[in-house]
This record gives sequence, C-alpha cells and structure tokens, in this order.
Amino acid sequence: MPTVQFEHLGSCPHTGARRGRLHTPQGTVETPAFMPVGTQGTVKTVGSEDLEALGFELILSNTYHLSLRPTSELVEKLGGLHRFMGWSGSILTDSGGYQVMSLSKMRTISDEGVRFKSHLDGSELFLTPERSIEIQGELGVDISMMLDECPPYPCTRDEAAQAMQRTHRWASRNLAARRESQAVFGIVQGGVHEDLRTESAQFMSELPFEGFAIGGVSVGEPTEMQYPVVRHTAPLLPRDQVRYLMGVGHPQDILHAVESGVDLFDCVLPTRMARHHCLYTLQGRINILNRQWAEHPGPVDPESVFPMTERYSAAYLRHLFKAQEPLGARLATLHNLSFYARLMREIRDAIEQGSWPQLRERYAQA
Repeated sequence: MPTVQFEHLGSCPHTGARRGRLHTPQGTVETPAFMPVGTQGTVKTVGSEDLEALGFELILSNTYHLSLRPTSELVEKLGGLHRFMGWSGSILTDSGGYQVMSLSKMRTISDEGVRFKSHLDGSELFLTPERSIEIQGELGVDISMMLDECPPYPCTRDEAAQAMQRTHRWASRNLAARRESQAVFGIVQGGVHEDLRTESAQFMSELPFEGFAIGGVSVGEPTEMQYPVVRHTAPLLPRDQVRYLMGVGHPQDILHAVESGVDLFDCVLPTRMARHHCLYTLQGRINILNRQWAEHPGPVDPESVFPMTERYSAAYLRHLFKAQEPLGARLATLHNLSFYARLMREIRDAIEQGSWPQLRERYAQA
C-alpha cells in the first residue's frame, strides 16, 4: 500500500473545488492546504511549535539547500528532518528543480543532470534525478518531489517544450531511484501553452506517482496567463490523487486554483512579505510603516485579529520595524501565517457547507 494516499471527500456544488484528506506516514493533512516554506529546515522567524499552534500540518523544505548545509547525510544521522527541526507534522521537499531556473547563472544542465556551483562556497554539486531522490530519502521526508526542469518566463514555445520533454525523460529515473515506501510526486510542465500542458499531464498521469504537481506557473508570468494554465491543467490530473500547485500563494490565486480543483499550495509570500513589513488583511495587503499606523492603538484589521498577536497594536508593530527590532518580523510573520491558516480553514468549510459565494465575497479585497 502506498505510504501517501489521497482521500477525496467531496466537491463544491458551485465550482470544481475539492475537499479531501492527504494521509502521510506522519499524519493526516486536511485539504485544501497551504504549506509554509521552510527552505532550510526553518520557516523564518518562527519555530515548529508556532506552526503547530497555528494548525499547519504540512510544510515545505528544499533539497538543494539542505544538501549543501547541513547536508542530508548529517540530517539522516541525527534521525531525519522531522526530528532535526522538532516538527511533528508532515514534510514535502522541493527537488531542486526550482533552483535549476533561479540559479541559472550558476549551473549547467544536460540530460544527465544539473551541475551547480554552490551559492555558499562555489563548490560543485551534481544533481541528477537519482541523487535528488536519494537526498530526499536521506532527509526522511513524507513526500519527495521529482527532479524536473522548470522553464523561466518568458521563454519560447520551443524552450518550454524542451524543458517539458527533459522532465518526461527524467520521470522514470526519479521513480527508479526511490527507496522502498518513498512517496514521489510527478510534475507537469509546459509553460503557458495548453497543448503542452495536456501532453505533459497525460504523460505524467500514466506513471506510478503518489501525487501530481503543476510546476512552472509562478515564475514571473502575469496573472492573466497563469489562471488559464491552472484552470486547464488541474482537471486533467487523476481525480483520486492529490493535486499540488507549486509556488502559488496570493490569496486570490489560491481561491482561483481551489475552484479549478487544486488541493495543495506553497509560497514564500506570507513570510517574505512579513519581513518586509507587509500584513495580509481582508482589505488587502498593508504596509505597517505607513504614517497612518504611527498612533493607531488597535489592530490593522479588526476582522483579522489572531490569538498569537492580538495583544500588540499596529503602532507598536510599526515601532518595532522602525527600530529594526527582530520581534517586528516575528509578529508580522505570525499574523500573516494566521491569516493564511484561517483562509484555508474557511475554504474547507465553504466547500463542505456549499457557501463558496459568501467566501468569495469575504476575501474579495484580500
């Protein structure tokens, strides 16, 4: 029996939104779900106990970064990534495929694999599909992502097709390299071209992956090009397996993708924006450094008050950022993660209760 299984509980009567449960070796993840990004085994400024208190059940870490520091061998020696970071929930690791794009000036790519120069010390890292899966096995995570080639935006149709074809060639190598009971997700590529997305979804769906991701849709393309790709691709993926949209995390983008039938999300937005003094509210994203908050004695949004931060005023938070106190980034991060945790809870409730139109109205400005 696969170590990761998706249970489809029902669908929204108004949209293609799905309510489900993702069962992993570490526990159950209620879906749709958002994964905070802990690239180096940490979600910046918060601890595992904070994430657990907020109700998150699944986080994302990164194969490329952890393989360089502290190394996957050390993590395995110390009992695996869950124990290393004191995290009781489930973990999914990105394969390093995103770094194929983001570190394009520091790597060379061939059908054999990707040769990186470490961003830390310039040493060489040769990442093949086999090595990526091996690293993720050493980390002991619940879900390993296949190594793929993620094309940038903009790129030509031929470049998107070549990246997709290389991803297809690598798919079976990823699967062949996994440990017994190691769950691996496949990734659909194809850029903004619907015919390529159809071809890739059909190819990947025929392989024995435990779940499927839509990759390469949050790499700089405008929203009006992202939405059609998601709407087209998600329904092409197997109904009885989890669907993951990689790197997408603006609240409106999540709502659209859930309507299209997507179950899992990850993004650095809530934590990165927090460190840049921006808070998510039902009235949209606000900059706490703006003068209007200097003497404000209450919260930035009366409808977005959360237990972990409710005692702190907008004026105090602004002061912390102005004084460059680390607590400012921590409180802003806790606020934004609380906002996202509530968003996902309310999405799940709306699917179950058939109240999606009301949810859409509530988050219309978010």
